Amino acid sequence: MANTSDIKNGLCIKYNHDIYKIIEFLHVKPGKGPAFVRTKLKSLTNGKVLDNTFSAGHKIDVVRVETHTFQYLYAEGQDFHFMNTETFEQITLNRDVLDAPDLLKEGENVMVQINTETDLPLSVDMAASVILEVTYTEPGVKGNTATNATKPATVETGATVNVPLFINEGDKIKIDTATGKYMERV
Repeated sequence: MANTSDIKNGLCIKYNHDIYKIIEFLHVKPGKGPAFVRTKLKSLTNGKVLDNTFSAGHKIDVVRVETHTFQYLYAEGQDFHFMNTETFEQITLNRDVLDAPDLLKEGENVMVQINTETDLPLSVDMAASVILEVTYTEPGVKGNTATNATKPATVETGATVNVPLFINEGDKIKIDTATGKYMERV
């Protein structure tokens, strides 16, 4: 058992008969009344996100997890197949467990958190950003914008990202996996 002072991003806890991962947290000390911790929790079984407030000193049940490096192999419908890079063991995860499944490129390494009690995978952590090639985008017309204008572009994984007008087909772009937004041209 831990308490609210041990809360940090990425911590997995048992709450309301489910396992949640803490996405965001904020310690709040109001001028009047007791302190509390405002959190955003993501269910690792169904992917739903909920906001919750814990009072200061509240006991939380922490789930022990191990992190292993897995390589993304391929997708088959809603199932994504991964291989452990050390033991070569393969696992299949549902699309709901992944944060940004549209940005996963075959052969890419990800970190998978596994519950040590049940040996079941809980969540998949991708790199902060990925570099993908633009496979299709409309040509940008010069001079018809006043400020930052964007256009949709399809990348090699099939995801659609809004990019600036100067991006062309064949360009490699860096995409933030947390937000799914364009960062820069590589």
